[in-house]
Amino acid sequence: MEGQPVSFLRNVTRRIRMQTVLAVFVVILAASGAAQAQWDNATYPGTPHKPDGKVELTAPVPRTADGKVDLSGVWSALNFSWVQNLPGKGVNPPMTPEAAAIFAERVKTMGEHNPQLYCMPHSVPDALLVADIPFKMIQTPRETVVLFEEFNQYVQIFTDGRTLSKDPNPAWFGFSSGKWDGDIFVVDVGGYKDGSWLDNVGHPRTEQLHVTMRFHRLNFGSMDLDININDPGAYLKPWNAPTVHFRLMAETDLIEHLCENNRDIKHENNFHQKQPTDGK
Repeated sequence: MEGQPVSFLRNVTRRIRMQTVLAVFVVILAASGAAQAQWDNATYPGTPHKPDGKVELTAPVPRTADGKVDLSGVWSALNFSWVQNLPGKGVNPPMTPEAAAIFAERVKTMGEHNPQLYCMPHSVPDALLVADIPFKMIQTPRETVVLFEEFNQYVQIFTDGRTLSKDPNPAWFGFSSGKWDGDIFVVDVGGYKDGSWLDNVGHPRTEQLHVTMRFHRLNFGSMDLDININDPGAYLKPWNAPTVHFRLMAETDLIEHLCENNRDIKHENNFHQKQPTDGK
């Protein structure tokens, strides 16, 4: 019976903490709902419409002049499951002892030192996975540019045949190169700088991380992404994330998104540190 009050307090603490974090995110996300109100007389050539004027999201995929699938558009993940836990529910990629210890601490503290809570952006692939904060793909023959609404960041995916140096200057988003495998756009990313997490729950990564992403546009309004994680500094073998599903946010554009206030983080962490963690 002694364990029941402790369990109850822990559950209450989790709910209060999650409500606080969610309240912060709600304020941030609320700013992303007014994109269409920013412009008058905006036009989007090539967008198929139904007789009633609505966008025909099940129309065939658009293609570029050279016949390649055109990934251009504003996209958003269908939900938060991938950015919350990239391996998927109940999946535990085997980690090195050092990575396992880091992950256990992050889970124990419920991600109180998540870089995003300190106004640091997500990285790749997790920046693609934040539902309701979209990203925009702009495809050209020599590169595909990804613009992230979150913190106004960007990634360049070069398709001109260049390869990553064996000793690149580490970068938060790494360095990306792409190529086509039929209708699949394959992106290799390496040269990461340490400091970010793979997801919100705290799966670690190191500067040895290599990410392979395979983008597959299914029709005009849907796109899938398969992700392979290969990081010998944190994991004992490569592993695949569950397929990510994106929806096209048709006839809209990105708006400015900034992280302007993390002053509440100190109070949030103080609250957490005062809560019992050892069952007493």
